[in-house]
Amino acid sequence: MVLDAQQPTIKRDAAHSDTLEVNNIEVVYNSVILVLRGISFRVDPGQIVSLLGPNGAGKSTTLKAISGLLRSETGEITRGNILWGGKQLDTYSAEDIVRQQVIQVIEGRPLFRHLTVEENLRVGSMTYKNGREYKQDIERVFHYFPRLKDLAHRVSGYLSGGEAQMLVIGRALMAHPKLLMLDEPSLGLAPMLVQEIFEHVHNINQQEGMSMLVVEQNARVALGIADYGYVMENGRIVLDGPAEQLRENEDIKEFYLGLNQMGERKSYKDVKHYKRRKRWLG
Repeated sequence: MVLDAQQPTIKRDAAHSDTLEVNNIEVVYNSVILVLRGISFRVDPGQIVSLLGPNGAGKSTTLKAISGLLRSETGEITRGNILWGGKQLDTYSAEDIVRQQVIQVIEGRPLFRHLTVEENLRVGSMTYKNGREYKQDIERVFHYFPRLKDLAHRVSGYLSGGEAQMLVIGRALMAHPKLLMLDEPSLGLAPMLVQEIFEHVHNINQQEGMSMLVVEQNARVALGIADYGYVMENGRIVLDGPAEQLRENEDIKEFYLGLNQMGERKSYKDVKHYKRRKRWLG
């Protein structure tokens, strides 16, 4: 799926023109394990930025560093800093980062499974103006995810994977994020559902000008909606560029889209030795 990431977005007013800047951060777990090795990138207002890479590259750790969740996993930033609209975000608690309207949708689609769809959405509104506008905000979520309106009174534990993914994104929207971070939204979903989820994400960005940072292994769909992309390997950023440029990069085609130089799909057997051949690691 390739959507037109170049079409104009609806921009926020100047008061909301926040930029995320990740500056040369290192992250260590248990005071021993070095996971991030000096990564730097930025997300400008209204952009969708994709963070790509295989399992173990450090993508989810990057999101947790931004959202303040590292502390709950014995991780810490030992070098560099993270700025959000000029504020040093890495000095804030996870709760205060949410109040800054920087919201992470965690991998695995965690829900309050005994609550209904609508009740889960109401929980998401609690950090924004004490939930006073939740009815209007729920209608906003239903606008982007009409399927959830049909399921409003269903217990969320009975949702399918695709429905649950829509719900966790919708719950995040209830907090009025200025920056929405999505961790592996395609994980475990059928291709048609993946396309639907990413079309919803793209629509939210286009209609609201919301900044987004999308962590994905599925490079095809991630670059299909992104403005800019970064590729991570072993805790480092090894390649970056505009999404359109990355889609045409021969290394991306071969190692992430599974295509050879003729544009033909390659099997895993053909590319499993990629670590020895990646030109950007040469």
